Amino acid sequence: MAPPIALVTASELAVQAAGQNRQDNKASTLASQDVERSNRVLRTFRCLIADLCEQFKGGHPGSAMGMAAMGVALWKYIMRYSPDNPNYFNRDRFVLSNGHACLFQYAFMHLVGYKHMTLEQLRSYHSERTDSFCPGHPEIEHEGIEVTTGPLGQGVSNAVGLAMATKHLAATYNRPGFPVVSNKIWCVVGDACLQEGVALEAISLAGHWKLNDLVVIYDNNQVTCDGSVDLANTEDVNAKMKACGWKVLTVDDGNEDIPTIVNALEQARAELQKPVFINIKTTIGIGSKVAGDAKAHGMALGPEDVANIKRESGLNADEHFVISHETYGFFTEVRERGQQYERRWEDLVEAYGKEYPDLADEFARRVKGEMVKDWTKIIPAKEDFPITPTPSRKSAGLVCNPLASELRNIMVGTADLSPSVNMIWKGKVDFQHPDLHPTCGITGDYTGRYIHWGVREHAMAAISNGLAAYNKGTILPITSSFFMFYLYAAPGVRMGALQRLQAIHIATHDSIGTGEDGPTHQPIELAALYRAMPNILYIRPADSEETAGAFIAAISSTESPSIISLSRQNLTQYPQYSSRDGVQRGAYVFIEEKDADVTLIGVGSEMKFAVEAREVLQHEYGIKTRIVSFPCQRLFERQSREYKSEVLQYRSHTRRIVVEAYASNGWERYAHAAYSMSTFGHSLPGAAAYKYFGYDSKAIALRVKTFLDDLQQEGIDDLDGEFRELNILHH
Repeated sequence: MAPPIALVTASELAVQAAGQNRQDNKASTLASQDVERSNRVLRTFRCLIADLCEQFKGGHPGSAMGMAAMGVALWKYIMRYSPDNPNYFNRDRFVLSNGHACLFQYAFMHLVGYKHMTLEQLRSYHSERTDSFCPGHPEIEHEGIEVTTGPLGQGVSNAVGLAMATKHLAATYNRPGFPVVSNKIWCVVGDACLQEGVALEAISLAGHWKLNDLVVIYDNNQVTCDGSVDLANTEDVNAKMKACGWKVLTVDDGNEDIPTIVNALEQARAELQKPVFINIKTTIGIGSKVAGDAKAHGMALGPEDVANIKRESGLNADEHFVISHETYGFFTEVRERGQQYERRWEDLVEAYGKEYPDLADEFARRVKGEMVKDWTKIIPAKEDFPITPTPSRKSAGLVCNPLASELRNIMVGTADLSPSVNMIWKGKVDFQHPDLHPTCGITGDYTGRYIHWGVREHAMAAISNGLAAYNKGTILPITSSFFMFYLYAAPGVRMGALQRLQAIHIATHDSIGTGEDGPTHQPIELAALYRAMPNILYIRPADSEETAGAFIAAISSTESPSIISLSRQNLTQYPQYSSRDGVQRGAYVFIEEKDADVTLIGVGSEMKFAVEAREVLQHEYGIKTRIVSFPCQRLFERQSREYKSEVLQYRSHTRRIVVEAYASNGWERYAHAAYSMSTFGHSLPGAAAYKYFGYDSKAIALRVKTFLDDLQQEGIDDLDGEFRELNILHH
């Protein structure tokens, strides 16, 4: 290894950075000198892809083969990264949005020297090996993979989030002569990605925000699974991208013309005003007998075709997985160049620390993924909350807004519902391009941490995954919208959960109490989806104190997203009963009653009905009733068997009935019966909607009494798994 570069002054660093840019700008010249050698590398690469798919008779060879030239341009000449340290903070990020073409990324990672991506690992693609680094789509758990792209359109949305993170961090921490954040985001997309709605949502935002640190490279082979693209799509893609505010470049020969691709990528890196879209025309499955055909997309090419591809490429048809010394040698300097990028950045940060010590200290904490302050001291105390009826969406603002005000790790946004979700804090600055001046008068700059997502719930969730993935803990995204609209956002929320990315989703208007907007806005079934979704906390607090507990749980949950489910309508406050610590355990005893006949499980906005029904049961029917608050099933499942038994009084004669105005799916494991919903809602004022659907203390108490009487009359001591619906209205 070369000796460390001596510490230099700020002016010298600026000169050094300019020199590095000049060195990078020679890339197209170098590519022009390497044409003969790079063409041999292309042929070797394509034969390797064909072999890897043929080995287990499956996979996606076509796009990876067609994109080979753009891969050489990126990994050999353009991207700034370090194979020896895939997590180097100021690296360029690469996202493969058309993730089925994963062999494209894996093979280049192998060739440039990512230590874990051995040839043996490459050959594990589509194998039965559970320790494979080569799953069928890139996965964030493996070094060198920035995000799990999965469903088409998610990757380009993630890339917009990564680009937002770069812009925001650079604006916050860079100072003249000290570009401590200066990376680019490179994203490859296919024809199918550009047909997904979420991709266009994200593309529109990137153009609006003028994210010039983002480059989208379009593998334009005009093929999708069903056939040619014009089967379902005949739009002018370049015109669409220009209309969205992107700079558009075109490469007519993306199969072989590496120098032209490199030149386009150099122009993209130099662009100062807009995100860049590079339309590169390629041939799917190039060199095979199904080249240009949908058959090249998602199946092995067959032994005869693979052998013929090798013969045409000048390779031995009987040899497999052959990578010449020349091919490895072609990428030799990449590792040393990556080490130099790292050393220069480390020296830059060291000098930055001497010039701006306080800022550098905060930046270092962000790089480590640490909060910049002790957030536990910012959460309001119970006595600071109102005791009068309060919507839990307002309670969320009382908790979140002080956190957002003091913690620069937090970026908060809403899908065009700022007046409704209460997430604006005093003195907030909007994330915006500084030259944008909306007619409503709301302006901002890239240091801003309040995001106006527009009416784009899916993109909001998917882009937020990119913000969270930039460097774990550096940015905590908080999104907000009506709970019902998190059905639109669900694919993005699910991908965040799958990747163990921390985000907090503020879901307001979460019940039939939403009122006059009617059944389209009243979620009935959605909680069941999120309670079933792995690795996510769905938390439904009953009052302000429980809302504080929900935020504590969500911020503490650094390896999963959380949804905090909140009311539009006023909720009774229960300072004598509610507990933030109880929320951390998922469920807890809200009101105890010795030798109780029944336990009512109150949840979120419906806690009031459980508490009031208890009074009726005790005073009118002499039925001893205890109350359990149950804000989060997943947190409860983490508790000890003894704790769960104590809260729910397992193996006792006490019946358990959940009271919640949602579908009851999932409560069977905790309760014997439910007072719930099995229809969509109704357009009525909130209180009237509850009454219409039977949410009335006397009605609930009567049905509970009838249930207990029926069991006694039937002589049933053990329900043996039977679960009964008690809200006969509208069932």
